[in-house]
Amino acid sequence: MRTVSKSHGWVEIDGGVTTPRGFVAAAVSAGVKPGTSRDDLALLCATGPSHAAGVFTKNLVVAAPVVVSREHLAASRGRARAIIVNSGNANACTGRRGLKDAEQMTETAAAAARTTANATLVASTGVIGLPLPIHRITRAVPALAGRLSPGGGGEFSLAILTTDTRRKVCAFRSEREGKAVTIAGAAKGSGMIHPRLATMLAFITTDAAVTPALLKTALREAAAVSFNRVTVDGDTSTNDSVFLLANGASGSRPIVNRGPACAHFVDGLTKVCVSLARQIARDGEGARKLVEINVSGAPTEADADRMARAIANSPLVKTAVAGADPNWGRIACAAGYAGVKFDPARLDVEINGIRVCRRGEDARADEKTVARALMKPEVRLDVNIHRGAASATVWTCDFTKDYIAINASYRT
Repeated sequence: MRTVSKSHGWVEIDGGVTTPRGFVAAAVSAGVKPGTSRDDLALLCATGPSHAAGVFTKNLVVAAPVVVSREHLAASRGRARAIIVNSGNANACTGRRGLKDAEQMTETAAAAARTTANATLVASTGVIGLPLPIHRITRAVPALAGRLSPGGGGEFSLAILTTDTRRKVCAFRSEREGKAVTIAGAAKGSGMIHPRLATMLAFITTDAAVTPALLKTALREAAAVSFNRVTVDGDTSTNDSVFLLANGASGSRPIVNRGPACAHFVDGLTKVCVSLARQIARDGEGARKLVEINVSGAPTEADADRMARAIANSPLVKTAVAGADPNWGRIACAAGYAGVKFDPARLDVEINGIRVCRRGEDARADEKTVARALMKPEVRLDVNIHRGAASATVWTCDFTKDYIAINASYRT
């Protein structure tokens, strides 16, 4: 297996949700979205007992699968062995029928995977407001369960996509007390992405042994600096869900308190979440560039985060990046209306390491050089307001004409 990168004991390797020991997955075409034969129904299972945690959308309009998965996690006290997912239909704003359909998905999947409904979670993504073709889904589940295998992670990661142009997967491995421990994930997300979770589904697996309470805390901490710092278009969806399953199959000693072992696990989990979050931002609808905004010199992390989000959500900044226009004034403008007090005469701005604004004024950088820097597939915007020691990072993408084309005809 090819090693990609190494950091603080965690080595990035090729892999996905079934790379950790004790996980199987599969996908089939259930015909959720008429007119296509692509796989649109997927199942992820732990082969033995597994602890679970989830974080969900903060939108007040919540999809049925979010409601059901929250209830199941509470009822099982953080234990789950299976997750069933469909793409092509969000099962959102579908009333009592939607809740019944989501429950039926978990019941059917649980029977096929030989577990209980409370130990089964559900996620959906796609068009809002349309009822699920539930009979197509339930008819497809037996065949889906029959395909479960450790090699099914790849088809799982493809079946969950909607307007995404590529699958989003990663895996990290470390050694603890002589045991190899792996954390891996798959995600989908391309549009209706805003940093309070979004039309974003993420599924993370690990063969580490972690108590349910610590697993929940670890996921919240990792999501706060990864998924919750991604924005494509400022829209917060009805369906965002991030799930984490931990089955202990590595044989490593269970993590039961907030000691060094827990800190090490959170470090690895955060690496997985950041990798998936960056992949989501890179694949924003119509996007050609990944944009990283770093704000430093802020009084508090909350201030830095607020300013970074304002810059990331600015259509003028995002279109300037799309057109490789070195218009740093748009960045300064967004920083100024973010609601963070600072002295404009101390503002510094860099684009891919090139200083374009010094002490609130033009730094006289060569515009052609800056424009070439903005043509790169990854663009980094650094803003320093020199008011403190706090910093924050947010990931976004550029805005192109293709974003309008995709969303103007999303249903049709």
